[in-house]
Amino acid sequence: MDISIHSSYLPHDDPDASLAFYRDALGFEVRGDVGYDGMRWITVGPAGQPGTSIVLQPPVPDGCGITDDERRTIAEMMAKGTYAGINLAADDLDAVFDRLVDNGAEIVQEPAAQPYGVRDCAVRDPAGNLIRISQAP
Repeated sequence: MDISIHSSYLPHDDPDASLAFYRDALGFEVRGDVGYDGMRWITVGPAGQPGTSIVLQPPVPDGCGITDDERRTIAEMMAKGTYAGINLAADDLDAVFDRLVDNGAEIVQEPAAQPYGVRDCAVRDPAGNLIRISQAP
């Protein structure tokens, strides 16, 4: 069997801010931008990798059967960066980090060698999602 990752999902609470971050700060291509009933889903992905995408979506669309308390908990977790995240890799970690800084990204950790054998950094996107970026081998 040949299985690959096609899409992963990250929540957003401000589609325009998320679009600017992934397009402008990370340099991802915009592959789709659709709205329905006041909600918006944006599909982005790295240039040259058309088979891999991230779908930026509303955290909890209406009609999902969750309570107001659960909705508040999700919003609180997003704000802390504990609700969702993704790991990326870059050929030039320092250049990506500099671009993120230049674009005003919230820095969690500057590039550093980790005791588990990788060199990486961490930032948060506008929705609070934690993004770790490692130096590609």
